[in-house]
Amino acid sequence: DLNRVTLGYTSGAHIGGSVDISRRYGDFGVRINGVARRGDVSIDDEFRSTYTLGGAFDYDGGPVRLSLDLGYQRVKVRQLRHKVTVGTPIIPRVPRADANYAQPWTFTTLRDVFGIAKAEYDVADNALLYASFGARDGSERGVYGGITVTDATTGAATGSALFVPRTDNNEAAQAGIRVKLASASISHELNFGGSMIWQVNRNAFDFLGGFAGFPTNLYNPEPVTKPGSGFVGGDLEHPFPISRNRLGSVSASDTLGFWDDRVLMTAGLRLQTITAKTYSYADGSLSGRYSESAVTPVVGLVVKPAAGLSLFANRIEGFEAGPSAPTSVNNMPVTNAGEVFPPTKTRQYEAGAKLAVGNFNASLALFQIDRPRPSGILDPSNPGQILYGVFGRQRNRGVELSVDGEVARGLRVIAGGSVIDAKLRRTEGGVNQGNDVSGVPDYLLNANVEWDVPVVPALTLTGRVIRTGKQAANDANTLKLPAWTRIDLGARYVVLVGDNPLTLRFTVDNIANKRYWASAFDSFRPDLLQGAPRTFKASASIDF
Repeated sequence: DLNRVTLGYTSGAHIGGSVDISRRYGDFGVRINGVARRGDVSIDDEFRSTYTLGGAFDYDGGPVRLSLDLGYQRVKVRQLRHKVTVGTPIIPRVPRADANYAQPWTFTTLRDVFGIAKAEYDVADNALLYASFGARDGSERGVYGGITVTDATTGAATGSALFVPRTDNNEAAQAGIRVKLASASISHELNFGGSMIWQVNRNAFDFLGGFAGFPTNLYNPEPVTKPGSGFVGGDLEHPFPISRNRLGSVSASDTLGFWDDRVLMTAGLRLQTITAKTYSYADGSLSGRYSESAVTPVVGLVVKPAAGLSLFANRIEGFEAGPSAPTSVNNMPVTNAGEVFPPTKTRQYEAGAKLAVGNFNASLALFQIDRPRPSGILDPSNPGQILYGVFGRQRNRGVELSVDGEVARGLRVIAGGSVIDAKLRRTEGGVNQGNDVSGVPDYLLNANVEWDVPVVPALTLTGRVIRTGKQAANDANTLKLPAWTRIDLGARYVVLVGDNPLTLRFTVDNIANKRYWASAFDSFRPDLLQGAPRTFKASASIDF
């Protein structure tokens, strides 16, 4: 049983609260939670509101277990600080940390209703049947802004606006059986299953004012009148389907255990089929379709030479639906907008070790991921437009280390780091082949620390350090973002109000108010996202 109420504040004037209530009545359980928040955030003039309601219901009686989870969420953002496209041969300096270069008429409203039902039945002590079904209905409506810097020194730029109405309907079903068998020397865990996913996307777009844009400035933006209707695709009032996908799969796997499961070997196969249809933005007519299948294997090995130590290695293949060409890239129209590309395969190799000693855990992994590289290039047959496609592949190699635990009495650490070598492979015409992939940092380091102050037993100090290495901002590697570091500090204090614990929290994210470009994406002309400014957060939570 739980009764918890939380009130919270985030700078500049974002206020809200949440409630979490749960009860168990014999074999039945119910949990209801809700969140409501609204107000300006720490970025100038950016307003956000969030309303969420969730419910969880379950039955656990004998061999049958049932659960139902339902949720509703509505999010609204006004004057969202958007991406910055670089149209110059150098990266512009970063605006002040809380600057907002979005126009006051930009907004987005998102609404989601979703749910999932699950059932399990113990056929026998060693056999389990399972099934689940889930669905989501989502809608989006917004006017989104963009800015392309044309002079990195002065900040002169061209602004753009895009109106998008969109809905998504997704359903998914899964069923299977798991069976455990054992002999004198070998154990088996068999899994046979199948799944289906249905996806329908309805959307339209209006490039307000066309593609010419309007003059603005990264460092000194002035409000302008919202442009009128420009280049329209689809039905803005009643968007019709632009894509329909159906993904089906059947799978079988077996995990064999040797020497009292000190050696575990898993092997499995999955047959996947992807069927996709695309429709014209002009009239909703069928413009393309495909149906393709593939068998993807998985193999893994775990060896436990000593208590608390596991060595592992695996190879996994994936088969996923190809990307869809967007309507624009870097505020430039895409010639083949809406085109859906054939499915692609990905491959991952991983090897490493995990160690658990008392309250301390550590893991080390080496990995390689090889996957397709969707991107946009200048369309040679349509000047001023982008041709979108799957041009080449990218290979990520790296090593990752993580540790967590209580390193001393009252001192807890969760930390990790990775070194990543991401390269472009087999690119179109060999262009940029061997270069660093844009938007992937050379390394990532993160550390979270909690310290229980000995002289004040109910007080805990918290801190976090985030360090992100330099990253290429475009696939040509002529533009790069420098490494950046962010420090967050906070405290937590628990006090009894009667017999009820009241938890008070206070944190400051980006305590130095550092201004930095946090990340880059897109391979043609880089889009940059600016890191959040100094943000104060406070909350009070009571259980009763």
